[in-house]
Amino acid sequence: MFFTTETELVTTDRARSGTVKIGYGRVSIQNENPAAQADVLRRAGCEQVFIEVANAALAYRPELDRALGAARQGDQLVVTKLDRLGRSLEHLIELCNLLQLRGIELLVLDLGIDTSTTSGRMLFQVLRSIAEFQHASISERTRDGLAAARDQGRFGGRELKLTPKQAVLVRQMYHELDEQGKKKFTITQIAAEFGVSRPTIYRYLGGDHST
Repeated sequence: MFFTTETELVTTDRARSGTVKIGYGRVSIQNENPAAQADVLRRAGCEQVFIEVANAALAYRPELDRALGAARQGDQLVVTKLDRLGRSLEHLIELCNLLQLRGIELLVLDLGIDTSTTSGRMLFQVLRSIAEFQHASISERTRDGLAAARDQGRFGGRELKLTPKQAVLVRQMYHELDEQGKKKFTITQIAAEFGVSRPTIYRYLGGDHST
């Protein structure tokens, strides 16, 4: 599914000297008004404001790329909330690492987080540890669940129905993303792991799938 993009760009005649605030916002295509976030970012002193119109899971975010391209070393990327910036905790940590490498600070308005301060940097160290733990836990649960599913095998040549636990694992695999934000497993791969057909996987996903 494709999403449209909308940019709110505010320029000033002031020369780029000292810290410049670059605002980035994201709204869903369903029920949010992009102007509201743009106004908040402008009031926070942002000289350029980029607003993405996309859902949270969308990996391709051209307005975020433009915001990062506009920021220079010593500048500050400003967001209203953390969930406006990252698709997931892992993606958020990845972005923060990128900002750190480029010498760009992050300001989160609703939490008052500023990575130019000691407390702000400490918070993101904690978030990084949580992300690593979360990823390891999900991977371990998935591997254990797949091993248990394979042990059950087939009976009489008939395709087994999935147990409630296996159905949960199917959804976890379907929604698991790789480092590029793309789906890690295809329907075919999931079906092969559980020894069932693709239509069976689709039935258990119900309204979760988009194809």
